[in-house]
Amino acid sequence: MRYNFLKIPFLHELMHATCGLGIWFATCPITQAQHIHKKETLLFASFRGNGEDGLHLASSSDGYHWTALRNDQSFLKPTIGKDKLMRDPCIIRGHDGRFHMVWTTSWHERSIGYASSKDLIHWSEQQSIPVMEAEPTAKNCWAPEITYDTKNHQYLMIYWATTIPGRFPQSETTLEGGNNHRIYYVTTKDFKAYSPAKVLYDQGFNVIDATIQPVGSRFVMFLKDETREPIQKNLRLAFSDQLLGPYSPPSAPITGKYWAEGPTAIHLNSEWLVYFDKYTEHKYGAVSSTDLKHWTDVSERLDFPKGTRHGTILRITRKELARIISMN
Repeated sequence: MRYNFLKIPFLHELMHATCGLGIWFATCPITQAQHIHKKETLLFASFRGNGEDGLHLASSSDGYHWTALRNDQSFLKPTIGKDKLMRDPCIIRGHDGRFHMVWTTSWHERSIGYASSKDLIHWSEQQSIPVMEAEPTAKNCWAPEITYDTKNHQYLMIYWATTIPGRFPQSETTLEGGNNHRIYYVTTKDFKAYSPAKVLYDQGFNVIDATIQPVGSRFVMFLKDETREPIQKNLRLAFSDQLLGPYSPPSAPITGKYWAEGPTAIHLNSEWLVYFDKYTEHKYGAVSSTDLKHWTDVSERLDFPKGTRHGTILRITRKELARIISMN
């Protein structure tokens, strides 16, 4: 398949978001805490090990206690990429009612994976989107995510972390492969044509694992400070009035002295919950806040399937969950 990377103009007739039950976007505008409706539930998409066996799903009715679906077996095995991995899966529900997923296909590749589904059970043919093909020295494309421009109802933004050797020498290190990651993005309206890749977040330090949520009329980016000298490896926030930025300098860390990565966030009941992978401790963690300023570690309240790695959260209907369970 050929991909058109001509720049997409910001078309006014582009997708209009509908945030009613059963047609949720993963990033519907949040002006107040969203409760879990009696006809909906939460879904967590993640991977195990190195991502060799693909997509794993878990459900929850409260955001704290999660049950693996299909006996924690894979829902979709990776078929593309040099390493044929499915790491860091991100799923949203699009304006067309379909679920759209992107993921990391390889440790060292200039593309990301994409597939869609109407029911989270049957998936389209997997595609490799060469988002960094214009950068021949780019080392990788890690942890892609999708966010819809709910403020202007204009486009979907896909964003990820890439290192281009020598591009940001001030933050390059000889440790951990000499990475100098920044967050890059493309926009699309149909997962067929994509704008050229551009830098989304550069604040002079090594950054990966960004995830963006609307908050009122603004956007908040949760990100991992990947600085190795001195060691950071923590999660922080940045804010913007527009989805495409510019985003503010990072906040102080919102996680503790452990190493954290792969944040995913939801505004639930009266609090923000930010989940993350405590990857050196081989377990999941979370912090909560009512104001995005003061944070409490609630990791001890979590119950995730063993081995859960870097995932994303979304809402689905109970009817959709029942259909998934019936396929076990």
